[in-house]
Amino acid sequence: MNVKNDIKYVGVNDYDIDLFEGQYIVPNGMAYNSYAVLDEKIAIFDTVDSRKTDEWLNNIKTVLNGKAPDYLIVQHMEPDHSGSIDVFLKQYPTCVVVSSKQAFVMMKNYFNNDYADRRIIVGENSTLSLGKHELLFLTAPMVHWPEVIVTYDKTDKVLFSADGFGKFGAIGTDEDWACEARRYYIGIVGKYGAQVQALLKKLNGVPVDAICPLHGPILTENLGYYINLYDIWSSYKVESDGVVIAYTSVYGNTKKAVELLEQELSKKGVKVAVNDLARCDMAEAVEDAFRYGKIVLATTTYNGDIFPFMKEFINHLTERNYQNRTVAFIENGSWAPIATKVMKGMLENCKNLTFTENGVKILSAVSEENEKQISALAEELCK
Repeated sequence: MNVKNDIKYVGVNDYDIDLFEGQYIVPNGMAYNSYAVLDEKIAIFDTVDSRKTDEWLNNIKTVLNGKAPDYLIVQHMEPDHSGSIDVFLKQYPTCVVVSSKQAFVMMKNYFNNDYADRRIIVGENSTLSLGKHELLFLTAPMVHWPEVIVTYDKTDKVLFSADGFGKFGAIGTDEDWACEARRYYIGIVGKYGAQVQALLKKLNGVPVDAICPLHGPILTENLGYYINLYDIWSSYKVESDGVVIAYTSVYGNTKKAVELLEQELSKKGVKVAVNDLARCDMAEAVEDAFRYGKIVLATTTYNGDIFPFMKEFINHLTERNYQNRTVAFIENGSWAPIATKVMKGMLENCKNLTFTENGVKILSAVSEENEKQISALAEELCK
């Protein structure tokens, strides 16, 4: 695949993986992206997961056509990108490794070798000339690991963005970019919004014709759309109007209340996303919570606490700096209901949350009074 002029794609698709990072469902596989810049000096950008080393090396061999690479640029040390470093460097013994200081410490930990005899350490605004191509390195600490760098090719105006602008799914998959990029971003990078914002500020005003991420498709058109979404996600702004309802239900009574609320909101023309936390993809539910501006948390009092799936869900939110949202509660309990108190307590350190005046308190089964509470809550959520 030709990226631009003499920049070639040499990455691989992984259709064998079922759970990325051991937790994210990837029905359409994953792409491990790698790039070759063919100039007076040849640079390879990042390696791939060790399970795909042979396929990746064959791609490189085909593109280089008998030549040897001069530089291996390592932007990120997570094993899905760094897993083939040592094998590659043994195959190309004259190749020099270019990376951040912290990355070489990690290489020592992974491979028992920090390549001190064949390395270049780069930092903020370091440059490297390949001949025609002039590379500029920018540090991107905690996006989403501390050693991360991104690279800007001044010649072709290409940004090699590490895990930034990545998404789930193999290259060539026919699916909406924003959906799987959002799930990827919120799940994996979402905690580090401030750090992403800092990187976006560094790139503000820099002319970019193409973005080459380490996962997902190469972005070459309408780049403002993708950058705007990253700005929304990393600043925890509301992306879409609507209400998310996340719930758990033991015997169906809490579910009934959720269904009544969904009906009331839908009749008023409100977009509603409902997630049964015991059955849905938890990452999808978390994605919805960050996408929309209002959320309803509905669960039962359980063992003097809240139902485990709801507790897990709220932990996912708080771990990722959930903020700038309106929150409502539906609680259920046959005796001593405390679910609302527990949920609100779990959210107490979140920034800029507004709690609705109306809520729903079910004592076992949905009553006429509960139906009135649901109507009042729907009215408030529509404002």
